[in-house]
Amino acid sequence: MKVTVFGIGYVGLVQGAVLAEVGHQVMCIDVDPAKVERLKLGQIPIYEPGLESLVKENHAAGRLNFTTDAAEGVKHGEVQFIAVGTPPDEDGSADLKYVLAVASTIAEHMESHQIVIDKSTVPVGTADKVKARITEVLAQRGRSDLTFDVVSNPEFLKEGSAVADCMRPERIIIGTSSDHAEEVMRELYAPFSRNHDKVIVMDVRSAELTKYAANCMLATKISFMNEMANLAEILGADIEAVRQGIGSDSRIGYHFIYPGVGYGGSCFPKDVQALIKTAEQIDFDAKVLKAVESRNNEQKTTLFKKIDKHFSGDLKGKTFAIWGLSFKPNTDDMREAPSRVLMEALWNAGAKVQAYDPEAMEETQRIYGNRDDIILCGTKEGALKGADALVIVTEWQTFRAPDFDLIKQMLVQPTIFDGRNMYDPKRMHKKGFTYYSVGRN
Repeated sequence: MKVTVFGIGYVGLVQGAVLAEVGHQVMCIDVDPAKVERLKLGQIPIYEPGLESLVKENHAAGRLNFTTDAAEGVKHGEVQFIAVGTPPDEDGSADLKYVLAVASTIAEHMESHQIVIDKSTVPVGTADKVKARITEVLAQRGRSDLTFDVVSNPEFLKEGSAVADCMRPERIIIGTSSDHAEEVMRELYAPFSRNHDKVIVMDVRSAELTKYAANCMLATKISFMNEMANLAEILGADIEAVRQGIGSDSRIGYHFIYPGVGYGGSCFPKDVQALIKTAEQIDFDAKVLKAVESRNNEQKTTLFKKIDKHFSGDLKGKTFAIWGLSFKPNTDDMREAPSRVLMEALWNAGAKVQAYDPEAMEETQRIYGNRDDIILCGTKEGALKGADALVIVTEWQTFRAPDFDLIKQMLVQPTIFDGRNMYDPKRMHKKGFTYYSVGRN
């Protein structure tokens, strides 16, 4: 099938590459000519395991192409994916200007029936707005005779495992009331449903809400567990034992119940805020979602509070080694990352940072530029030299079994603030460390 994808960001690039991998002819459209040219050369703008080889191989095979020519893209595709960004507006609601701009572009160039697919995460009612925009532009062209369907097909990709999630999806949500659109979408996704039918068809608005509901549920589990961790610290309980105790209940499970320093990234913070805003627009008080957001924002400050307390509020002139800058492992994404909250608080207190991350160093440089109070180190060991304490913010695999004797030797004080509970407190105590973690004595 011939497929067009508008937007070569995280969602569009992964989806386009995976569709090409199973044999579809995919054309990706973006307004940034520099990005398009880099992709043609095999230069991937984001870090995602397995994506680079997928893009290079399918581009070389002629199944995956990149262009800035929107007219060519509309002409090419039997289906038109809208996979552009929906950044939060000033009030927290999702900004649909890019989505609606693509809808206008499709309407300006279409000459036959089109299936327009909302792949971006969009609020309930967006499909109606896309439909209205296309209808308006077609009328302006004098082509109201042209027909089209608008389908909601939300993505459920996790950064760090997006390629695998896309190749082996747990479910494929299709929101449509059109039999023709459903038939085409089933054909498009047939290669991913060979073992069993993973397609779930529903009305458009339910599909739009499903995406938000899924992310908000996962965010709720994280915030709930962080609240339990804070309680455990005060009550003298061990949150890791509690986690195992409740995770063994099949109704709860072990996923997304790891305590830490709060969630970040491009999805959970934005989607929780957007659904709260949607609720406000219909005069509904989303009390649970507001609590989830509030707990998460506060949780990002807990590491700094522990550091500040340990050093009796005297952080001026201190240096801290930070391991982990991305909001989660296996990505270079620092959007809403807890590391940013921590570093900025340390800087405001007069401290310096020596940081290391396996993938997010360039992104850190892009965000903060050149500063006297941060040194980006080439190795995790290099970040330790002369630091007053080690702070672990992201649970990269490379941090799980370090040389603790070397850490102790290189730090000014044998002190570790572990925001991800990577080590055993008793073991750390025996090794002579002052060790702080989340929800444990």
